[in-house]
Amino acid sequence: MLARGRAAGLAVFENTLPVAAYSFRAAAICLPIFLSFKDQTSTPDDVVLRLFVDFLLFAASWAGFALASLSLARALGVAASWPRFIAAWNWSAVAQYLALAVLSLPGLLQGKGGLVDLGGLLALFYALWMKWFIARHALRLTTLGAAGFVGFDLGTAIFLGGFAARITV
Repeated sequence: MLARGRAAGLAVFENTLPVAAYSFRAAAICLPIFLSFKDQTSTPDDVVLRLFVDFLLFAASWAGFALASLSLARALGVAASWPRFIAAWNWSAVAQYLALAVLSLPGLLQGKGGLVDLGGLLALFYALWMKWFIARHALRLTTLGAAGFVGFDLGTAIFLGGFAARITV
């Protein structure tokens, strides 16, 4: 329901810490897709380092956002809703990664360039919208407040990606 823009889908997630903790299993589902989109041109000597750094980047980004979002939720006075929010946020990533994989497939099969890359761009916009939608409805935030959560998540991912790129160069 959340993937189709229905806030009633939030009711599937109990607002408890065990449900929030269980939702981190979504990361294990998303990890292979994440790694499949990483640079495949490494020399054999660099493969282990790149995989290790990419795995750490993935874990740090996923866990780092969860911890930071709890602090942000506390600061905004919506921490009571955080367990449901993070559970929905985590499980929605599965839909986002699957959309990315499916919509990017033509570009991967035919080579980069032109309209075939449009699928990846559409998947990105879908992911940003879904994250915003969940933050807005799960935490009952304003439009701008929800955008702040999405921006923070995106900024963290960009920062960590840049950091990882410097390590593996």
